[in-house]
Amino acid sequence: MRLYATVAAGGFRRHATYRVATLAGVFTNTVFGFVLSYTYMALWDARPGLGGYGMGDALAYVWIGQALITVCGLMGGGFEDELIERIRTGDIAVDLYRPADLQAWWFAANLGRSGFQLLGRGIVPMAFGALVFDLTLPSRPWTWLAFVLAVACGSVVGFAVWYLVAMSAFWLLDGQGVVQVAWLSGLFFSGMLLPLNVFPGALGEVARLLPWASMLQVPVDVYLERYTGWGLLRAYGFQLGWAVALLAAGRAVQSVATRKVVVQGG
Repeated sequence: MRLYATVAAGGFRRHATYRVATLAGVFTNTVFGFVLSYTYMALWDARPGLGGYGMGDALAYVWIGQALITVCGLMGGGFEDELIERIRTGDIAVDLYRPADLQAWWFAANLGRSGFQLLGRGIVPMAFGALVFDLTLPSRPWTWLAFVLAVACGSVVGFAVWYLVAMSAFWLLDGQGVVQVAWLSGLFFSGMLLPLNVFPGALGEVARLLPWASMLQVPVDVYLERYTGWGLLRAYGFQLGWAVALLAAGRAVQSVATRKVVVQGG
């Protein structure tokens, strides 16, 4: 455990050194937050109560989305390109022979990255949005804790998705096609463009069952206190269910890939 804690701390420090990139990210998230806010305001003016959200709820959704875009890997996990490159060049063989679990190593590194992104690119845009727009705020203090827990679960699901994407490079060599598909899927099915509650009919029902819903839609609804009591536990269960399933799938793929490397190395 000490090894992985060190890796997580290293991941945090590594991203903390890129101060200019962090400032650029904050600026970008804030600009897109303004663009989406005014778009949502026009839409909710025309369709009040759309998706069961009031105007303040919709604006809160916008800024939470901008805060979590890198924390939960809505449009990229932030580590998959590096892992794919190591697989492509064969350097991954060295990683597999190390006395450390490959998935746990990258999970710890991503944990440090997500922690920094929450502080560096998450809180600032959210606070700025709350100052400029009339966002809905939780009515109960403990909701903030419930929200942070939902974000943590969403971040685990995000890592599991992107780890599987990266592992595909063992067979495809160039994983950029899979990355693009996952990027588009995350953009659409996480609710980055519109809340999943707005999606009509069967599309909305399917979208809310997919793992990407764990990354944004569920944390937002926890923040907006749409889940209480057993409903909140079921929301966490949904997130953890996808996290366990995807992490197990990633471990299975890793096991097959390890045997492939051993056979080729022998």
